[in-house]
Amino acid sequence: MNPNRRTAFILAAGLGTRLKELTSNKPKALININDKPLLKVTLESLISQGFNHFVINIHHFGEQIIDFLNKENFNNIEIEISDERAQLMDTGGAVIQALPYFSKSEAVLVHNVDVLTDINLKTLYDDFCKSEEAAWLLTQERDNKRKLVFDKDDNFIGKYNIETNEFDGGATLPSESKLLSFSGIHIFKPKYFKTFKLKPRYIFDLYQKIEMASKFTGTAHVKSKLVTSNYWFDLGTQEQLKNAESWLSSNR
Repeated sequence: MNPNRRTAFILAAGLGTRLKELTSNKPKALININDKPLLKVTLESLISQGFNHFVINIHHFGEQIIDFLNKENFNNIEIEISDERAQLMDTGGAVIQALPYFSKSEAVLVHNVDVLTDINLKTLYDDFCKSEEAAWLLTQERDNKRKLVFDKDDNFIGKYNIETNEFDGGATLPSESKLLSFSGIHIFKPKYFKTFKLKPRYIFDLYQKIEMASKFTGTAHVKSKLVTSNYWFDLGTQEQLKNAESWLSSNR
C-alpha cells in the first residue's frame, strides 16, 4: 500500500428529498452553500488535508455530477465514480459496490456530501491506519433522538431511538452503554467488507456484523472515536442550509 495515498469516499447519491424544490432538477451534491456547490466544498476541504484519491457515488441526476467534475480543475488528485444510477445501494451497499476502487487503499474515509465540518480528518485517518481496528465511527455528544450505542470499551453495539426506545442491538440496552451521535463520517479498512454480498443495505448493519465477528478474533473492532470541532453542520434541510450559510459568513 502507498503510505501517501489517502482515500475518501464521498456519498453523493442521495435523493435529497428533505430539500424539496432545491433538488427537483439537480443532485444535493450540487446545491450551493455561499455560492459554492457542496461537493466542491467537501473536495476542497479534504484536498487541503492531504486526501488525494476520491471515489464519489452517484444516482439522482448523476450525470450532472459527472459533468461538474469534468469541468472543474482539481490538480494532482484522482477522482473515480461509483455509478448507482441503475439502483440506489444505500450506505452499506454503496461501500460494497465501490470496493474495487479501494484495492490500493489501506483505509477509506467515508464522508456524507451534506456534512460540513472542520474536524481534523487527516490526523484521524493516519492514526486509524496505524490501528488494528476495522472501523472508527466519528461520534459527537449532540442533542438528537437517534443514537449509536457503544459498550464500555467503545465497541459498536447498535442503534437506539430515544423517542421510541427502539434498540436493534438486543432485547435491552446494556447498563454501561454509551449513547453518542453519529457525525456522518467514518473510516474503515476495505478488507473487512470483502465477504459481504452486493445488495442495497445499511452501513450500520454491516458494522454490527463486523463487530460480532471480532468477538471470535479479539481484534478488528468497530469503535467510537469521539470528536470535537469548531463547527459541524448536517445540511439535510433548507433551514439547516441557511443556518450554515449564516454561521460561516459571520465566522470567517
